[in-house]
Amino acid sequence: MRKPRQPDPEVHESDYRVPAAIGTVAWTAALVVLLAMGDGLPESEQWWIGVCLTGIALGVFGFLYVPRLLRKRGAGPERPEGAEKTGTGTDGAARASEDSTAGTSEDTGPERP
Repeated sequence: MRKPRQPDPEVHESDYRVPAAIGTVAWTAALVVLLAMGDGLPESEQWWIGVCLTGIALGVFGFLYVPRLLRKRGAGPERPEGAEKTGTGTDGAARASEDSTAGTSEDTGPERP
């Protein structure tokens, strides 16, 4: 016999900007150190400069993209009024169909004995 499913844990809201900023600053500091080494950095280790640039680019991308993603999902601070439960907005049709199946076996799959 299966144990009953435990309730989902509380959603932990966090600010995405803090880890993104810390990571971007860390990659920037690493890049500065590598560039300060100048000719002291062996030829075989210069690929780390590209890694640092990639880390910085991903951090900046996160700052630019995540707010847009949160607004699109409806969790962002710049959410239009009235779009909370009415299904309006850019993805209103999809949201309305998702809300109609909430809590049914369609979103958890078939029940097993």
